Amino acid sequence: MVILMSFATTFSVSAHAGMVGTGELIQQQQTDLDRQQLLDMLEDQNVKDKLAQMGVSEAQVAERIQNLTPAELADFEQQLAEAPAGEGVVGVIVLFLLVFIITDMLCATNLFSFVNCIR
Repeated sequence: MVILMSFATTFSVSAHAGMVGTGELIQQQQTDLDRQQLLDMLEDQNVKDKLAQMGVSEAQVAERIQNLTPAELADFEQQLAEAPAGEGVVGVIVLFLLVFIITDMLCATNLFSFVNCIR
């Protein structure tokens, strides 16, 4: 039994925990909040109508929002903050359009026939 216990403790894997800084937690929470705010904007009827006119589904936009990096989300939020109050919906739609065009250029999607893949 002693030999079995010594083998079990010798070859066991220990867990290593690291410190998580407050700044990292705040940044993650801010990213989650920014992402949720963008998803909430999709619920606006004007945004839904404009996306439907452009032939883009809400599911595609929601998926793109979920895939944005924290830096992209921060840039997006900064652009929204700088936009005049009346142009918020138009700004959101234009930004979504730009994101779609960039992903088409990077060959990640093929939504628009007028955008050629750069590869």
